[in-house]
Amino acid sequence: MKHKLIAGLDIGSTAVRLVLGQLIATENGEKLQVVGAVSGPANGVSKGVITSIEDATSSISACLEKAERLLGVSVSEVYIGINGPNLKCERSKGVVGVSRSDSEINNEDVVRVNQAAEALTVPQHYSILHVVPLMYKVDNQEFIKNPIGMTGIRLEAEVLIVQSLSSQIKNLTRSIERAGLAINDLVFSPLAAATVVVDSTQKELGVAVVNLGSSTTSVAVFEEGEVLHTAVLPIGSAHITNDIAIGLRCSLVLAEKIKVRYGSAKAENFNKKDEIDISDLLAEENLNEDNSAISRHYVAEIIQARVEEILEKVDAELKKIQRSGMLPAGVVLIGGGAKLGDLVEIAKKCLRLPVSLGGNRQVPTVNDKVNDLEYLTALGLVAWGEQQQRMVGPGTFLPGNIGGWLKKIVGWIKP
Repeated sequence: MKHKLIAGLDIGSTAVRLVLGQLIATENGEKLQVVGAVSGPANGVSKGVITSIEDATSSISACLEKAERLLGVSVSEVYIGINGPNLKCERSKGVVGVSRSDSEINNEDVVRVNQAAEALTVPQHYSILHVVPLMYKVDNQEFIKNPIGMTGIRLEAEVLIVQSLSSQIKNLTRSIERAGLAINDLVFSPLAAATVVVDSTQKELGVAVVNLGSSTTSVAVFEEGEVLHTAVLPIGSAHITNDIAIGLRCSLVLAEKIKVRYGSAKAENFNKKDEIDISDLLAEENLNEDNSAISRHYVAEIIQARVEEILEKVDAELKKIQRSGMLPAGVVLIGGGAKLGDLVEIAKKCLRLPVSLGGNRQVPTVNDKVNDLEYLTALGLVAWGEQQQRMVGPGTFLPGNIGGWLKKIVGWIKP
């Protein structure tokens, strides 16, 4: 394939997903087009954290081999999504003097002030993943988004710093490199997904992207075009499956199939006499049980209880930043767990906000598979990569902390 490939790799607790895009030359310049997507089971990963480098490497390699076989492409470098309950975010401020004699602020001043803001005391065993500028202040003028070209003597910056355990970053990068891949960038997964599921208007008004994964639920809140808050909760759709297995006294495999095929997050939609015939599911599992009918209302009660717990934790994150029930653009749900029946309806009630399922709003594709809720994070990584390459230029990835903080700063400041 002659065109420049951009690959996004999303390593979840249950699946590894790879989306491939390419930059195609058009009359109006290069244009990103997604050409394919593959997935495979994930081993050696729990709650977004590598628990076995050998197993994780094997899972990644199997996904790459599948891509080469089905799509006919060879992947050598990727953008990686990183997740996990150990990620944390903090706000920090920095101040510098403007360097030029004519007091005009340039790129170097912006980089220096962000470096000054980055120089907070990072907890032991943590590394900085993202430095996201929130706002700037030039002398006494506040709430400036892009100070480049302005005149002033004193430049201040307030940034959001996303941090991750150093060991988590090292284990993830080691697994990727052992699979024969070079890492272009490590990106906090919800930030990557947001590049394709929400637009600039939603980010300006105030919106939260909630990724319901298998073992974790991640949250990214945007307002006035910038990231306001991020969080990863150690609870996900697998907990719903576990609850069903306990409640029905069945295997996890059967519980997952019941959840996917008949699951609903709203018990009041069914009466106690409504039943589900699971004889076909029992046959698939080679199980022979006398009672193949279960109460749909009971299953929905089990699901609703856990869903409400997850949504309460999401709302608790919004309360931390005084945005509970206060995001005009509402909440966008993505991830495999968001496919659950009646989830949007119950989320509107619990969060007191507009709620919708996420979709690909930004990237043209010839493959409908990548528009699936499960693939939106990997697709977002491709879009993130395309933005970074336009900012810095392909093949000129900058050094620094994992992923290169300078690229991230450049990417968040839009002239």
